[in-house]
Amino acid sequence: MTEPTFESLFRSARHSAYHLEMRDAYGLDDDYREWASGNPFDPAERWPWWIELVSASVARGVAVHRARIVSEPISDYVRYEYELTHGHNVKAGEDVRWLPRRQASGLALPGNDFWLFDDTSVLFNHFAGDGTMTGEELVTDPAVVKLCSSAFAAVWELATLHEGYRPDR
Repeated sequence: MTEPTFESLFRSARHSAYHLEMRDAYGLDDDYREWASGNPFDPAERWPWWIELVSASVARGVAVHRARIVSEPISDYVRYEYELTHGHNVKAGEDVRWLPRRQASGLALPGNDFWLFDDTSVLFNHFAGDGTMTGEELVTDPAVVKLCSSAFAAVWELATLHEGYRPDR
């Protein structure tokens, strides 16, 4: 029996898919370099698979939430994420919120970014120091799921909706 993939976990979610991001930079891929060189692009055209995956999930009643804990002033990479969020994440049907890192000091947070599906499983994303993704780890241990669920809820409660967040310029 093979372990479920991110996409299969997402497509099988029944009521929720929550993502917590806590890094100020991820792998600097060609898309980031293109944006950084002053060549804007339409993220919906660039990544239509995401629009389809999220919108299909939302259409069947799955709440898709993304929370980002960010240092301020924000990094160039987070500015890239911020500028693409409306045309990528929000357009797909995600609710996105931002939390300045200084407001997260009192929160108990897991050590890695994660996706939480239906409060039953956590898919941790592991990264190298340079932001390159090194792998994923699926965890169904109820104690770990509870930690991630409560961490996400605490971040979500404090965070600002994407439409209202204005990063320090």
